[in-house]
Amino acid sequence: MFTFLFFVGLLIVGYIVWGKISERIFVIKPEAVTPAYSMQNGVDFVPMPKWRLILLQLINIAGTGPIFGAIAGALFGPAAFAWIVFGCIFAGAVHDYTVSMLSLRNKGAHISDLVGKYLGRKPIYIMRAFSLVLLIFVGVVFTTTPAMVLQTLLAGFWDFAANVQFRNILLAAIFAYFILATMLPVDKLIGRIYPLAGAVMIFMGVGMFVMLFATGDVRNIPEFSFTNMRPDSEVNIMARIFPFLFITIACGAISGFHATQAPIVARCLQNEKHGRSVFYGAMILEGVVAMIWAAVVMGHFTHVGTATAIAAPVIVTQSAMAYLGAVGGILAVIGVAFFPITSGDTAFRSARLLIADALKIDQKPIKNRLIVALPLFGVGLALVLFAIADAANFGIIWRYFAWSNQTLATVGLWTAAAYLAKSGKQYWLALVPATFMTSVVTSYFFTATETLGPIMTGITGNAEITYVIGLVVGIGLAALLFVLFVTQVGIKQKGTLQDE
Repeated sequence: MFTFLFFVGLLIVGYIVWGKISERIFVIKPEAVTPAYSMQNGVDFVPMPKWRLILLQLINIAGTGPIFGAIAGALFGPAAFAWIVFGCIFAGAVHDYTVSMLSLRNKGAHISDLVGKYLGRKPIYIMRAFSLVLLIFVGVVFTTTPAMVLQTLLAGFWDFAANVQFRNILLAAIFAYFILATMLPVDKLIGRIYPLAGAVMIFMGVGMFVMLFATGDVRNIPEFSFTNMRPDSEVNIMARIFPFLFITIACGAISGFHATQAPIVARCLQNEKHGRSVFYGAMILEGVVAMIWAAVVMGHFTHVGTATAIAAPVIVTQSAMAYLGAVGGILAVIGVAFFPITSGDTAFRSARLLIADALKIDQKPIKNRLIVALPLFGVGLALVLFAIADAANFGIIWRYFAWSNQTLATVGLWTAAAYLAKSGKQYWLALVPATFMTSVVTSYFFTATETLGPIMTGITGNAEITYVIGLVVGIGLAALLFVLFVTQVGIKQKGTLQDE
């Protein structure tokens, strides 16, 4: 119990202290005219008030990530709390703030364009493709999960065949909504409804937090220790804390998907002084949501977590019903189903903007928006059909989404570090988390079952050897890039970029 309360308090202190430090290092310009005004077009560049953008940013970046990821990560025990808090304060919120502010400074630019500008032109096309793939993965995951949640909620009301048909109708309705939301101007639907959804997410989190104490379940939460509580940690290398916890809990700690969402809100920000509240603050709020759901799993179920994301809808449904009663539980579950829809459609919206900006297609005419959007939805629909065909298929997409998500976050942090170094600022703010995340995603790539893990084990003949090699390569590459960055960018290119 005390571990949980202590770490929630740290998140709040982190926003006040580290958020202010990040703002001072970046150096805001309250007098600058933002793209919301200088490029206002009534479609994607639309000024909105700070309070609305905080809630819009929260629901854009959250989806079911801080809920499903935290539920799966809770299997590791209280170590999940530590990663959520320290990852959120020093990596995730720094990533969201710096990348989003750079997007703001560059007329609402996408992460791929920022990479091209600050890390070199050669990677720009790779990053565009990588970002596009991630956005489609996000759209697929956040189309499938709400249908799964509602399907689980209503499983007892009719037979299996009828329930599957209900799920398919839901998927069709979600896709129809995505097309509508992606096509409309940002302030007509997203800007009006999503702040309300953000408020509902906060309200639901507060309700679950209160009921943890009211039911006494909070006493079941184990206190912090350097112990991996996964029962299979000795026989399954993917049950080790490093690097797998840091991939399992992405949203709620750090997420590259947030970088793809940066242009949406950056194009609506009225003043640079709102950036800390909107970008850093929304990430801290997401961390609080993740903390609460990890605590619910540990406290209410008296066993720690669930091994797969596919089981998360069951946990959400059962815990919401137990804590909030039938009516409150149903409303909470419907809310959890709606949250990913809000992230799914902004993922497809970001994909549309990414392609349109790269090909210089004017997005004011609705005909042009359709030309870009419809092929995206075609690819997304094909992947959704693959995901629902078998539970294992969804698990594959989820893990690829998680790894690509953290990889993009790592690139975002290196990009922010390059900007800070070249403009003569304290680049360690982004360099340290960039180095750590490099070791995470590289180690994962060499050891996980859906990447090089099986090939490496086939060569070495032993999963333990594969795990050690993955750690050595991951940590070694991170250390090498750290040294190269400090010597080649931090020292040689210090102050070569005029601050924007």
